[in-house]
Amino acid sequence: MEKLLVDLLQHQDNRLRIFDMGRRIEKLSIDQFTQIEKAEIPYPSPFLHHAWIGLLIWSPAAKEQNLIWFLKLPLDEQGYLVQAARDDIVNRLLQNVINPESTEDALKDNPFSFTPDPEKMACFHAKASRILHTPASRYYEEVQQYMAGQHPLEHWSHLGLQGIADYVMRLDQGQNNQQLCDILNRLPDPLLMTLCRMLEHVQIDHRLQTALSKLLSSQLATKDTASETLIENLPETLAACIRGLSNSIDIAGRDRVLDQVLQTPYAFEAEVIAALATRCHDSLMTPARLLHFLECLAKGKAGQQGFNRILSDLMFLPDMRLQILAAFRNPARSALLSQAIEEMLGSRLASSGQTH
Repeated sequence: MEKLLVDLLQHQDNRLRIFDMGRRIEKLSIDQFTQIEKAEIPYPSPFLHHAWIGLLIWSPAAKEQNLIWFLKLPLDEQGYLVQAARDDIVNRLLQNVINPESTEDALKDNPFSFTPDPEKMACFHAKASRILHTPASRYYEEVQQYMAGQHPLEHWSHLGLQGIADYVMRLDQGQNNQQLCDILNRLPDPLLMTLCRMLEHVQIDHRLQTALSKLLSSQLATKDTASETLIENLPETLAACIRGLSNSIDIAGRDRVLDQVLQTPYAFEAEVIAALATRCHDSLMTPARLLHFLECLAKGKAGQQGFNRILSDLMFLPDMRLQILAAFRNPARSALLSQAIEEMLGSRLASSGQTH
């Protein structure tokens, strides 16, 4: 009988929790990952043609001794896990006696390991501490105090990244959510961007979604967007706000804000278009919005290379692929979009020809 990764990592003495780490940190059930391992279903949320996996393993008797690993596993053209990669990791585990020490060596010392960026790593640790019912980091209290207005706004640079992540993952506790709503539009840009990028890993409630939507709308209105001169660094802030709204509870409300963004020249900025594509792809399932997005992408500052890369990633999602192909055939598309499509398809054909 074929050995499965989940069977080797989970037994009566420990617990296993699996997360998708691609676009945002989301739980994958054991049953779902078992189906993925058996190639019964494609990976549900591929990112850059890979499955980005976070593993949390702990013993109920010693939660503080938990183990965390991250695996970047290749997917085939249909989005299924490449079995050779999975088999390699399984074999590495089978070559060791299964215990925490040897398992750690086998999972960390392999070609499929990766290290998340610091913000995502902090969010993962914050999620883990909630799952394990262990205390937040020592930086959490200072962030709470800051959000409650107990420190001057310029104190933001003294806040620990892990404390900010702990705060975001504990918005449902105490007055955290309301205090964040109250201070949101006064936060310095660097802190606002960090916080928004972390908010994509939780589902924000109506109050926070409303506050963030108003903030984003006000940012769009801070300059005449018909002007050729855009506000420096604002695209990066807008992109972070889009990411913060991407996992909102009110999908229709979120989409109205995204439509606002698409109506401005900021939609041609590489950071903004990437945030829309990588975090809000479900909003692009609407044909009219998708066509508008593609027009912005074709006209955007990311150029033809950005057009190719973003669509290559989006078209790896089965539902998105069909929608994008339909948009490619839409007679209402502009000459500029048609040209970008032709260049993309031409480059793919050329690349395919070189491999044979």
